[in-house]
Amino acid sequence: MTNDEKQHVKNEDVTAAKDAPEEKAVSEEKAGPEEKAVPEEKAGAQEKTESGEKAESQEKDASKEKEVAKEKDKAEEKAEKDAVEGEKKAKKAPAAKASDEAGKTEAEASDPPKVAKKSGDGDDAAKEAAREKAQAARAARAKAAAARKKADEEDDKPKPPSPNQPKLDRIVEMIRRRVAEDAIEEAYINEADRHLPCVVIRPSHWLQVAQLLRDEEELKLDYLRNIAGVDHETHMEVVYHFMSFKTRDEYCFKVRTDRDQPSVPSVTSIWNTANWNEREIYDLFGIDFPGHPDLRRIMLPDDWVGHPLRKDYEPYDPEV
Repeated sequence: MTNDEKQHVKNEDVTAAKDAPEEKAVSEEKAGPEEKAVPEEKAGAQEKTESGEKAESQEKDASKEKEVAKEKDKAEEKAEKDAVEGEKKAKKAPAAKASDEAGKTEAEASDPPKVAKKSGDGDDAAKEAAREKAQAARAARAKAAAARKKADEEDDKPKPPSPNQPKLDRIVEMIRRRVAEDAIEEAYINEADRHLPCVVIRPSHWLQVAQLLRDEEELKLDYLRNIAGVDHETHMEVVYHFMSFKTRDEYCFKVRTDRDQPSVPSVTSIWNTANWNEREIYDLFGIDFPGHPDLRRIMLPDDWVGHPLRKDYEPYDPEV
């Protein structure tokens, strides 16, 4: 090989060496963006998967915490409701039964709520509910014991006599002596109405008793304050309230009569104020008052059917 040929080959090798880096750069430029994108996409997908798994795990934990909290609230609400019901039962029950109610409440308190067994927090709520029930049971038992003690003390304590008992005894003795031994059906003190002396008179003796009440100097019941009719379903009753202007004493007299044909002697001739009162009782209850000077309806028309204040009254028009 001549020197010129050798020099030509050498120049070709140098040129090839220079062109090699350029070709490599061109090849990298053509393939670079696509080849680089593949690892980046793989890395992003992996990060997204990890993030989704983490979020799903956090969501499950939060849901579990909510369930636990809800179970705890239910257990506490049930315990509070049971305690309140226990107190109400203890208040309403008689003293003799309050102790039994308290025992039932305490028995319920010994069993923790079933809902609370699902989690640790639920167990704590059940224990707290059991403690509250036990406290309510103890309070109810103590209250029942106090009520029994108070009732026993009241039973043992002698009841003081009514301040008006002497007046009642005196008027009963007077009627039996002056009118008839069997004139009185019943006599008692109405403690709820200022210890008012009350005497129940048989209809057949009422007119004589009324005369005695007004004319007897010791009584002088000259003011008839009020007359009222009462339907007891088994019988009818007329109630009289008297007062003495002289002594200021007050008495209540009652006359019971048959319900099918009720009749009480009129006292209009003794107390004139009885006139319209007896007419009103006749009008509304149908009680007859023999001896009344003008017994007729006073509120309803004469052709009205029935007596509206009787308990067996059936109105012609229910809407009226």
